[in-house]
Amino acid sequence: MSRSLRRGALAATAIVFSIAALSACGAGNDAQSLGVKPDNAAITVDDVKIQNALVITQPLDVAKGPAVVSATVFNNGRLPQTIQSITLPGSSASVALKSASGAGPIIVPAGGSVVIGGKGNASAVIENGSEATRDGDAQKVVFKLSRTGDVGLSAFVVPATSYFKDFGPEIVPAPPGTQPTATATPSGAAEGEHGGEPSGEASHAAGH
Repeated sequence: MSRSLRRGALAATAIVFSIAALSACGAGNDAQSLGVKPDNAAITVDDVKIQNALVITQPLDVAKGPAVVSATVFNNGRLPQTIQSITLPGSSASVALKSASGAGPIIVPAGGSVVIGGKGNASAVIENGSEATRDGDAQKVVFKLSRTGDVGLSAFVVPATSYFKDFGPEIVPAPPGTQPTATATPSGAAEGEHGGEPSGEASHAAGH
């Protein structure tokens, strides 16, 4: 094999490995800890690295309700840092922060990380998200940390569907003109089908 052909083969192999590495981004936090380059917004300022930043809206664009900021915040410093606020410059949106425990601020431990968004993690809820953001846009998001200060980046705005549904807003109001997911009617029907008639038949059988 000639020298040029060998170089071509090596380059092709490198591309294959790069694609495989990017595919691993969907594997969760383990992929992030391996240093895989994320598909979404990322930035490093001093000891702080913010990775996979997104603004996730309601799954249907006709639904009115909150949106959320989702990201992983790394702290490579020797001291813990508190996420004091998350803001969306250029909008009137307010972002409510809550730690994973539900009490106290969101603290990024020294040499550790915090995941924002998803069940069991810290949360950053944009109260008027449907008014402040629009799917497909790149939204400026600023994280204010107690030691590093402001860390800003542009995050993609995506609906809570497909890969993002488990990280989207917990409260999903019903679209206009439709019934909410949980209503008394389905519950009552379920009770009638599985609780009312069978129990009546059982009582009738017991009587005989």
